[in-house]
Amino acid sequence: MGAHVALDIGGTFTDLVYFNDETGEMRHAKSSTTPEEFTLGIQNCLDKANIDLGACETFVHGATIAINTLIEQSGAKTVLVTTKGARDAYLIGRGNRPEAYNVFFKRATPLVRRGMIIEADERMGAQGQSILPLSEAEIANVCKQVAALEPESIAVCFLHSYIDPTHEQMMGQALRKAFPNAYVSLSYEILRQYREYERTSTTIVNSYIGPRVSTYLKRLEQRLEAKKFPGTLLIMQSNGGVTSVGVAGRAPVGLMESGPVGGINASAEIGLRLGFPQVIAFDMGGTTAKASVIRDGKPSTAEGYYVGGYAEGHPVMSPVIDVVEVGAGGGSIGWIDSVGAMKVGPKSAGASPGPVCYRAGGTEPTITDANLTLGRINGANFLGGDMSLDKEASRAALKGKLADKLGLSVEEAALGMLKIAIAHMTLAVRGVSIERGYDPRDFVMVASGGNGGLHAPLIARELSIPRVILPVLPAHFSAVGMLMTDIRHDYVQTHARSMAEADFEAIRSICDMFLKDGKELLASESVAPAQQQVNLSVDIRYVGQEFYLNTPISYEDITKADRDGIRRRFDALHLRHYGQNAEHRPVEIVNIRANAIGERAKMEFHPPAVGTTATPSTTRDVFLTDATKPTRCAIYQRDALAPGAIVKGPAIIEESATTALLLEGDEATVAPTGEIIITIGGN
Repeated sequence: MGAHVALDIGGTFTDLVYFNDETGEMRHAKSSTTPEEFTLGIQNCLDKANIDLGACETFVHGATIAINTLIEQSGAKTVLVTTKGARDAYLIGRGNRPEAYNVFFKRATPLVRRGMIIEADERMGAQGQSILPLSEAEIANVCKQVAALEPESIAVCFLHSYIDPTHEQMMGQALRKAFPNAYVSLSYEILRQYREYERTSTTIVNSYIGPRVSTYLKRLEQRLEAKKFPGTLLIMQSNGGVTSVGVAGRAPVGLMESGPVGGINASAEIGLRLGFPQVIAFDMGGTTAKASVIRDGKPSTAEGYYVGGYAEGHPVMSPVIDVVEVGAGGGSIGWIDSVGAMKVGPKSAGASPGPVCYRAGGTEPTITDANLTLGRINGANFLGGDMSLDKEASRAALKGKLADKLGLSVEEAALGMLKIAIAHMTLAVRGVSIERGYDPRDFVMVASGGNGGLHAPLIARELSIPRVILPVLPAHFSAVGMLMTDIRHDYVQTHARSMAEADFEAIRSICDMFLKDGKELLASESVAPAQQQVNLSVDIRYVGQEFYLNTPISYEDITKADRDGIRRRFDALHLRHYGQNAEHRPVEIVNIRANAIGERAKMEFHPPAVGTTATPSTTRDVFLTDATKPTRCAIYQRDALAPGAIVKGPAIIEESATTALLLEGDEATVAPTGEIIITIGGN
């Protein structure tokens, strides 16, 4: 029990939340992200919030450095060591063509070119038998070839090492001894799962980003030590859990979506507290908008994804919260294409130079400029008064770059930008709901990010989502979520067997290994035994299928060899996911999985004094749907709205770092714990 800090580095802003679980005190700060040196933005937030790190117990951190390193192609010079005969497997990849009718389609540029791939004369069989042992002479030969290439990082991925990693262990030990300054990744330490291309890609990505991420984490540790921080530094992972800095440094590939998942965790927690287990989490920041679906209080997860998009991205097989992301944020730029049509994004003004109204050098109109021009943002009190926005500069940019060229008024151009952005974001929400087989009308939307409250009610109208929840500290919500997140580690082992022939003694041996490793790792992270939990599951499919469903099991299922019970659970899961199953068809086990959870105390909000009245602080002309006629809207200050207060639209609710928009027919009620629940008119 004590004080805790969470800090999220986004593409535009760096957010900090401080919470003392003994006194209930909460502080928050927001500062421009400093891409040239991320720790500068961290320091700015600490100074703004007046945080004494010497009195804090935990510091939870999420950042974009891992994914930025990959997308920007700014990683380390990497060598791949693989089995002789498999040199080109990574370069060839999969034979599918994601965009069949795109004549300009181009695959992602490999992170390791052919000349940086070294073959080792060894071979492990698919059943774990050593077909060609790895000799000491061959190890020395490989090390000599690696030395000639002068790599900064080395990835080792031998065929079938997920079954028996002996050869990789021997090679890794030699490489780490011969190249102490190089970053070395062994595939069995990252992913013990079949699919050679994806496993190789994941290992390479880990090595490629490893030096930069591990260096950043070390600098962060040093900065915290200089501030006399005595507690535990935890890093947010893509799988929805946090981990120690040591684990994060060894497997940075698990940090790709480090920032956004914090807000998704918080959305799930807030939904449960308010009695809404079915939630669509929507986060619109300065650079992108993200959506994720939460079923029965639990975020949806995927086993992996393509960083940079399915068509041209790099596959990473690492558990990740299922997120659909589009390039529509407050800094997304409005522009005209070659045929004269207005477009918005995906290019963003980012943190530097930012929107035109920031007066920091930006010249291209952005979504923030459009909202300011339409009166939806209070430019005189932006970020709680930390910034003053230049409305005339926004109008001039919209006029010169869009309105005059399209024959529109400035207001028409601004509304046009927002309509396009809403269409993009609606598609993202459809991607995690309708396209997954879920009816949006059965969900509530939790809107976060600095721009979530302005746009979520409009998206909800498009999809007939009945309610939008604006949480406490929505503009810092990813950081809030980090204070609601448990420690988590994921384990997988491929064990392909038909259910009828499954060796449950072998499966139990794998599960025992997971239980032992998980609990030991949690203990090393100071998690008490009472707060430790290890969940088991198996990937199962019908014989003949390519893909499988992850099916939860218990340790008792394994000890009793309960084939029928596990099979029934899989059939029911298949029916739920796809609307049909095949109970007469044989099934097979593909992978054994486990996640080790270290439970952490969850942040609790303390609501303001009880009251039911809501009085506007002022009124303002706002362009809502008609570009020729503004609507006089009542303006409310969120910190003056007590639980039970009701606000009817059209209206605007302002707070320090974000704004919420209510249209005609919308009605907002303040929950007992401080959240604003907006009932969308007409739904």
